[in-house]
Amino acid sequence: MFSERDTKGPTFRKGAIEVVCGSMFSGKTEELIRRMKRAKFAKLRVEIFKPAIDVRYSEEDVVSHDRTVIQSTPVENSQTILLLANDIDVVGIDEAQFFDMGIVDVCQQLANRGIRVIAGGLDMDYRGVPFGPMPALMAIADDVYKAHAICVHCGDLAYVSHRLVQSDKRVLLGETESYEPLCRACYNKAIAAEQS
Repeated sequence: MFSERDTKGPTFRKGAIEVVCGSMFSGKTEELIRRMKRAKFAKLRVEIFKPAIDVRYSEEDVVSHDRTVIQSTPVENSQTILLLANDIDVVGIDEAQFFDMGIVDVCQQLANRGIRVIAGGLDMDYRGVPFGPMPALMAIADDVYKAHAICVHCGDLAYVSHRLVQSDKRVLLGETESYEPLCRACYNKAIAAEQS
């Protein structure tokens, strides 16, 4: 148990895990970048990491679909984040769904060290199945923010990222040429049409 004196000094930092999730084109990365820039403005030490496989817009930077950019460090696996997150106040993690399951323990360890962790990623894959470590990250998060794209067929809130190209690969990097956000009803219609 902390005494009041323990929590008031400059050495005490309150760690937390925040998850920003949703479908593609919902503004997840924009929200992650916004939170990281606010932390920078507050003169906190920040570092953002992304999986090295995500080279859609840039090999180094995190870039949103509307081309908002923030400098990042690409990493091959979740354990590397632990090695590189020393002397950091806020850690951002983009495309968390592409990391190994170890990312869950990494986020726990960082938060327990007093670091604010902001992880963004797809909550579901193109089939509407929970994606990689995202369900576990959402379960341990102090706060979960679900962003929504707009269904391109009817204008309702999107539920899933519907894949437009033929591929059974779970991880297939792409943009509007490969995916579209759809609400549940339009997604079910699209799947039925593809199967008929």
